[in-house]
Amino acid sequence: MAGKNEQRAGLLYGIGAYGIWGVVPLFWPLLEPTGAVEILAHRMVWSLGVVGIALLALGRWAWIRELLGQPRRLGLIAVAATVISVNWGLYIWSVNHGHVVEASLGYFINPLVTIAMGVLLLGERLRPAQWAAVATGFAAVLVLAVGYGQPPWISLALAFSFATYGLAKKKVDMGGLESLAAETAVLFLPALGFLLWQGARGDSTFVSSGAGHGALLAATGLVTAIPLILFGAAAIRVPLSVLGLLQYLAPVFQLALGILYFHEAMPPERWAGFALVWVALILLTWDALRTARRTRAQALRLAVLAGAPEGAGPAPAVTDPEAGGPATQERTPAP
Repeated sequence: MAGKNEQRAGLLYGIGAYGIWGVVPLFWPLLEPTGAVEILAHRMVWSLGVVGIALLALGRWAWIRELLGQPRRLGLIAVAATVISVNWGLYIWSVNHGHVVEASLGYFINPLVTIAMGVLLLGERLRPAQWAAVATGFAAVLVLAVGYGQPPWISLALAFSFATYGLAKKKVDMGGLESLAAETAVLFLPALGFLLWQGARGDSTFVSSGAGHGALLAATGLVTAIPLILFGAAAIRVPLSVLGLLQYLAPVFQLALGILYFHEAMPPERWAGFALVWVALILLTWDALRTARRTRAQALRLAVLAGAPEGAGPAPAVTDPEAGGPATQERTPAP
């Protein structure tokens, strides 16, 4: 019963995390007339404060000394921080300039881009269904390019920047809160310096737009940290396959908001492109779930054979002709 309660709680945490990421487009317009760069700087500064308080409450500080003695990991964190700042800034700009639908597409195609980067950069081998998913995703981008009259640059930039961020985080191998603390710490001084420079020029909206607006800018730290904390709580309670399905909640909500709330156009060719993306994701999810089931069955069979009596002879080799390539992609939080 306790295990079921834990999984139920994990599912709710996951829905909460991806649900917040899905409706966050409603928050960024509240910060106007503040520009995307200033919002991003506030997000970096206030996120470090919120995450620092969370780590202090949890007593999780031992990792800092260890990290400071590892220059390679520090370099990867700097790369991750730079890439996620580009991703966050572009996403905020997209929402506040009428590109919510295109931004949602970026997070729909992110798993496909992650797989493609795994092949190109890590030499990973793909299963046939994964190749089919990537090819279908590429066809979707071509259809959308026709619909937009140009490649969907915002979607591609968001997808590639977030996939690069995920790759860097995988190499760093740190917990979500610790990783965010390290990344925002890297950018804290540049972000704070930018805000002070803006204030000295009289261009800052933090004070000039009133206390309520300043409070909203400070709330960017909560908007960043709370879903990440929920995601971390979900990740230790539910299987990766469940998180893999939940991750699509965010772009689904974003797409719905783009169409129904922000009233962005969706001509037929754009629907066709999105439909191809969804076909690719269905292929990818089906393949991941099937492979996960095979892996569990294989592990169970090996466990049974390992417990066989000594006189039963050697256990036969268990092979899976489709074992090459990643069964499930590492899930990284959405911005």
